[in-house]
Amino acid sequence: GSTHRHGNVARRDRATRGELVHAAVDREGVTRGEGRSARAEVTLDIFLLEKERLLKAAAFYPYLVYPITNQEGIHLSFPQLVAQMPFNNEADYRNYLSRIDALPRHIDGLIEQMREGMKSGWVAPKAAVRAVPAMLQQLREELVTGNLGLPFREIPGTIPKGVRDELAQAGPAALRTRAAPALQKLEEFLRSEYLPAAREAIVNAGGAEYYQFLVSASTELRAAEVHALGLKEVARIRAEMAAAIARTGFKGSFKEFVVFANNDPRLFASSPELLLARYRRIVNRASTGLPRLFLNVPAEELVVKPMQALGADKQGAAYYEAGAADRPAALVINTSKLETRPLWETETLALHEGVPGHHLQAARARELVDLPAFRRFGWYGAFGEGWALYAESLGADLGFYRDAFSAFGHLNAALLRAARLVADTGIHTQGWTRQQAIDYLAANTANAPADNEVEVDRYIAAPGQVLGYKLGQMKIEALREKARAALGERFDLRRFHEALLDNGPLPLPLLEQQIERWIKSEAKAALPEKAAS
Repeated sequence: GSTHRHGNVARRDRATRGELVHAAVDREGVTRGEGRSARAEVTLDIFLLEKERLLKAAAFYPYLVYPITNQEGIHLSFPQLVAQMPFNNEADYRNYLSRIDALPRHIDGLIEQMREGMKSGWVAPKAAVRAVPAMLQQLREELVTGNLGLPFREIPGTIPKGVRDELAQAGPAALRTRAAPALQKLEEFLRSEYLPAAREAIVNAGGAEYYQFLVSASTELRAAEVHALGLKEVARIRAEMAAAIARTGFKGSFKEFVVFANNDPRLFASSPELLLARYRRIVNRASTGLPRLFLNVPAEELVVKPMQALGADKQGAAYYEAGAADRPAALVINTSKLETRPLWETETLALHEGVPGHHLQAARARELVDLPAFRRFGWYGAFGEGWALYAESLGADLGFYRDAFSAFGHLNAALLRAARLVADTGIHTQGWTRQQAIDYLAANTANAPADNEVEVDRYIAAPGQVLGYKLGQMKIEALREKARAALGERFDLRRFHEALLDNGPLPLPLLEQQIERWIKSEAKAALPEKAAS
């Protein structure tokens, strides 16, 4: 059955409660010191935190709150999945045909879940779903001729001719008879039922209490404190940006510089190929400097490739795509609307999404084969995005941000993460309108106008998600300063980075515990043998 069936969700909740009971019993065994390793204890701590959070979420609403939006959903994830699939032999093609065959069941479950949300008031804001029907229509109209049909147009010659001929017919037929009607059904449901029921208000469906629960994934602070912290950080970074702008030699106000930086043709690539080549050069340069900052540099390859065209105008400038056994990890670059992709943002973006950001962290986690899979491949937004934002700040140590425009781009990225604290909490706790949030970003960052709209629509569609970047980075920097103060001259940045990354992704409270243990261990190791005993 579909992963969106409600019975499955109810079973998951029952299973979670049962797992928690067993885990609680198990936890008693650990605290009595019955032979569990420190790594096993951390695993149990993570398991408990995850399950407890699932139960708290289910108390508000037991299903995915916004199953489909302008920026996430089956209309984007299915083409992305197909783009990642191997197509080397007949079995690969049979897998794809099975997925096409399952698409109607998945979409039926999706519609069922959204109808449930309509009954109980958990409905997306119109702003978050308004563009989806047109995106579904475009996907449906290009099913056979577009990227979903591409594998059937390029069947390898190593597959026997009789099988090739059969697949070349079966594939397009399945897209037309299975995928197209299902996508049309979802499109019509959205147009005729869901959009009319969608909320005009952009505040999250669960109100202030639910939003505070979402905030708690990144911090113990209240939403109002996060808002105030954001305002303070915006003011601090704006002062640094003024100095960077002065270094460019530009004469004029911040607003005038923003217009210049987003419109001067010299600051943009003239073709997608040139933009991709620039990112490749940055990744190569960053990679050569990593041993200065890291003891364990993952061997896994990182390639640079363009983003799929469908939905690119609703996406940011770049994202990271994890690797698998049959494909390398990728830094995926948005090459649509080149006039909105300034070159001054490329260094800080490549470091965030690639190395030493998401790729280094995720690839290192995948190498930790002594950890269970859920720890190696897990995701905690405040850790993952906090690390990637922290990684941007390592650019100066790697020889980046030397020219004033790149320094400005780095500060603008930092400024955006601080402004997110203000705008996200503004929307969900202070009654801000969509336009008010867009205007705030326009007044306080150098983002292109189109990017500000995408940004704000993201805050509307995924409340609280963007807070983890800045809050996670600030936690990592605070832990670094704590370690430096405690260890003095014995502080080694490479060993600190190893301590941060070599437990895999961690919720921030557990990360803090691990670093505190590491500081004690480092301090003890530095003592003379007699004093340490």
